[in-house]
Amino acid sequence: MKRRAWLTLGAVVLGGGGIATYAVASPSTDNAGDLQPKRPVKVYNLALKAPETGERELPRTETKQFSLLGISWTGATKRLDGKAQVRTRSIDTGAWTSWQDLETDADPVEDPDERAGARGASEPLWVGPSDGVEVQVVHEDGTTSAGLPSGLKVNLVDPGIATAAEQRDTGDDTDPAAYAEDVTPSPTPTATTPTAPPSTVPEPSIVSRAGWGADEKLSPDPSEYNADVKAVFVHHTAGSNDYTCAESASIVRAIYAYHTAPDPSGNGWNDIGYNFLVDKCGTIFEGRKGGVDLPVLGAHTYGWNRESTGIAVLGEYTATGASNAALTSVARIAAWKLGQYGVDPNSTVQLKAGATQNNLAGTSFTAGSLYTFNRVSGHRDGYATECPGNSLYAQLPTIRAWASGPVQGLKLTSLTGATLSGSTYWTKGAITAKWSATTPASLISKFEVLVDGKVVATASGTATSAGTTLAAGSHKVAVRAVHQSGKTATTSALTVVTDTTAPTFSTTPKITLRTGTVTTTAAPVTLGWKAADSQALKQVSLLSPTTATFGPTTTSSSRSAKPGTASVWSMKAYDVAGNTRTSSPSYTPMILQETSATKSGSWTTRSSTSYLGGKSYSSASKNASLTWTFTGKSAAWVVSRASTSGQAYVYVDGTKVATVDLKSSTTAYRQAIWTKSWSSSAKHTVKIVVVGTSGRPTITTDGLVYIK
Repeated sequence: MKRRAWLTLGAVVLGGGGIATYAVASPSTDNAGDLQPKRPVKVYNLALKAPETGERELPRTETKQFSLLGISWTGATKRLDGKAQVRTRSIDTGAWTSWQDLETDADPVEDPDERAGARGASEPLWVGPSDGVEVQVVHEDGTTSAGLPSGLKVNLVDPGIATAAEQRDTGDDTDPAAYAEDVTPSPTPTATTPTAPPSTVPEPSIVSRAGWGADEKLSPDPSEYNADVKAVFVHHTAGSNDYTCAESASIVRAIYAYHTAPDPSGNGWNDIGYNFLVDKCGTIFEGRKGGVDLPVLGAHTYGWNRESTGIAVLGEYTATGASNAALTSVARIAAWKLGQYGVDPNSTVQLKAGATQNNLAGTSFTAGSLYTFNRVSGHRDGYATECPGNSLYAQLPTIRAWASGPVQGLKLTSLTGATLSGSTYWTKGAITAKWSATTPASLISKFEVLVDGKVVATASGTATSAGTTLAAGSHKVAVRAVHQSGKTATTSALTVVTDTTAPTFSTTPKITLRTGTVTTTAAPVTLGWKAADSQALKQVSLLSPTTATFGPTTTSSSRSAKPGTASVWSMKAYDVAGNTRTSSPSYTPMILQETSATKSGSWTTRSSTSYLGGKSYSSASKNASLTWTFTGKSAAWVVSRASTSGQAYVYVDGTKVATVDLKSSTTAYRQAIWTKSWSSSAKHTVKIVVVGTSGRPTITTDGLVYIK
């Protein structure tokens, strides 16, 4: 809720109670080029005429322009026990709205005797530019004939056009700086005007009264001051949330007029009730005059104004929460005002009741007695009202936490330039810490990057990352956020190891022949290697002649190599810190046809496209042999296999090393059936000898493949 519009601004008188429906008036608008001409605030009055039947109603009527309305009645301390509803016609669309409720549980005037003719009033309702209105007021029991206060009036306000920003019609994202040309200086300290104490936190940007177009003739009385500010009461102004932020100054100006403009009888408040107002974009407006940095006596929370300041958020927050921008600004004002008196916004305080009454929860207060409140409380905590709405009330703990500190929700989200392995990050030295926090940046003084508990980098409160370079070794890295209050929050520390030593290939990448099918374009090989690192190996990648990536514990891979072609087998080892080592040996597979062997015994030549080179040797003669001589580091004997194939002995450098059976249930050609590898390249002989196996003595050989 906002300040009660205890004034009576224009309208319709409803006799002794009943239902009233009215229309009101307003001026027209002109356009001069891109600028709108300035137009003063106007308040309109229209009396209600009751039919002879005793009903109080007036059909919807066309009116002059207005944007805000409310109802008021005789008796500043009386409450309207009933329902007041309005509907209006939009100037832009010509459409009538549905019925909208007015909040009638507004606070009464605390000192009605000091304001002759002061009136009770509903909360004002912002409806936007309109030119027609209907109002109905019904008593609590649902009747239309009794129980309503006398002197009911409808109050219509046209806020006019008063500021340069409005003339420019800046739109929904109006920058608060558009109003900042006018800065209201604090009054010179006197016997009745206190000195503004410094605050423990920075003052937020505030649009002055001149900045939003206050007509100071509406509040000629001098300001009153409290001794200090012990608490903050949060309100909402009710009405629509559909306003644009370019309209915010107009809304503040209209509420001011509703609270202060005299009606024909000379009634009205001496100023707007709130000390500050905040729109949904987070723009802060100076409310009641007297100096934003002074403990100005407001009229916002009945019974508790003498020790507090009041902040109203423009809009209705019963079902919908206030924006983060609005919450941020409320937190900043609360922190700044309470910081002037050295108190924590997230603490409690004892306040002295200025009136005997109940709050919304039913708690009873007795004038002169002390009661405990949160330093940041809702209007409903002190008075029987729904204000500031259920949703905004539920957001008060967030406001307290943001205003008080430390920074909420601080997380170290990532470390770029470092790789996580297990629970440890590894880096070559340069890292960038990235973080996030739920407390708005405008409430944060700075962020600090800590390495082993010491500050190594500092960033502004709006920053989300900072870089540093770590020395060799293991470190603890954390981020500390410093709230504007000086309170700190620190993330959990991450272990980061700086490693600048490259991995090694303890076994150089090499290829060796393996069993499998051989063609003139591909020989089956095994690529083998072994990489190591002084700290932690991450992976090994094959860069050529093909590409692949392997885990840190893998040491071999089945590949193929093109015979007759030298190929570079380049591999790169990576450690988790990002250091690398590359090894790039070259190997050439060679095919030795059967015709290049030295023969003994009887051999027959066979021809087929299934053989390497289209030909092969076949023999069934026991002890017939073929001998190949080569210089290399790996060799494979290539054969044809069938169900009738026999056996052969294999000799290497004159020593029998194997008996190989070529028998196979299926026929297969160009099969590397036996392989052998050596640690280094050298001259070797491989001899195969026909065993002459009983019943299947024949073997067919296709040649020898070796790696040089």
